[in-house]
Amino acid sequence: MTFPVIGVVGGGQLARMMAGPAVELGLELRVLAEGPDVSAVAAVAHAQVGDYRDPQVLRAFAAGVDVVTFDHEHVPGELLEELAREGVSLHPAPAALRHAQDKLVMRRAVEDLGLPNPRWRAVRNPAEVEDFAAATGWPVVLKTPRGGYDGKGVLVLRDAAALAAADTWFTGGELLVEQFVPFSRELSVLVARRPSGEAAAWPVVESIQVDSVCDEVIAPAPELSDDLADAVTAAALRLAEALGVTGVMAVELFETPGAGAGYLVNELAMRPHNSGHWTMDGAITGQFEQHLRAVLDLPLGATDPVSRSTVMKNVLGGPNTDIYGAYRSALSSGPSAKVHFYGKDVRPGRKIGHVNALAAPGELLADVRARASRVAAILRNGTDQPSADQESPKGTQ
Repeated sequence: MTFPVIGVVGGGQLARMMAGPAVELGLELRVLAEGPDVSAVAAVAHAQVGDYRDPQVLRAFAAGVDVVTFDHEHVPGELLEELAREGVSLHPAPAALRHAQDKLVMRRAVEDLGLPNPRWRAVRNPAEVEDFAAATGWPVVLKTPRGGYDGKGVLVLRDAAALAAADTWFTGGELLVEQFVPFSRELSVLVARRPSGEAAAWPVVESIQVDSVCDEVIAPAPELSDDLADAVTAAALRLAEALGVTGVMAVELFETPGAGAGYLVNELAMRPHNSGHWTMDGAITGQFEQHLRAVLDLPLGATDPVSRSTVMKNVLGGPNTDIYGAYRSALSSGPSAKVHFYGKDVRPGRKIGHVNALAAPGELLADVRARASRVAAILRNGTDQPSADQESPKGTQ
């Protein structure tokens, strides 16, 4: 029996969470990790430490695997294009990945496909930003095209005075400026596509941000009309097809009731995504298994939810540094909640894990959210006493 070897560039929590599904499918997973103590190293039997920006390191890593995929989007595109020319199997391919690496490239692609974009412009100096703001009104959003995530590389400019104070952002390269969108909430739709063209989507979810970091995901997005759910899902599948995506892609969106199509495309991520962590317990096929299937061109798994609602709550670093010490209280406070810890050192505000909670029959969504939040809070804050608060449905609907 010969099973393929999948190489993952990057050793973060996304690579770590591919390890379980890989074992279940009988696949070998190898990781090119940034250091010996990053998240995936403890979960993967074959972890090589090296610089993914070094052509020789990346080439040698690729030579030992059948398929290369990614934990992040930071590998230089020109290096990936060189490897593709040499015959390395890369999923997603460089031509697709660049739409997640460069926000200007992404905006142009969304516009070319006729999908709803916020108003935007490529700018090189403050005067061009002022011209844009004169047409759209203040505030505007200034973004670095590359490298930004979780609010990094994003600056809201509320007036000309704020623009004058942002002179360090203008270093000669192009920046992206966008209109400030008055949205009602953020949505996300996760899709997967394999090289032979089969594609599948999970239900549209609501993503709740706190300080520009995903705090909570509700699947499916509550009170979302069928028409809008169908429209954004169709848009995501169209993007996957047109851009040649292979693997999992997340399309982040703004919901804009009563304006235009009712939504605007915000960003793309071509890898498993925080907004899809709920699928690990809340869908027939989780995003990490699906990503492995897709990059190997295997038939995709069913994406149906297994519960009426699933809530994912991120666990960010807080005062408690002894995560395992809080397990007794956390797990007793929500026996049906699923805890996923990333094996990271605790630092304030750092993503160190997440909790998934599925709705029991007749359970109110508010109670599911409260359960997920309670478990996450115990992990973050710690407690020295087991919780006597055993979960039970508090309401029906």
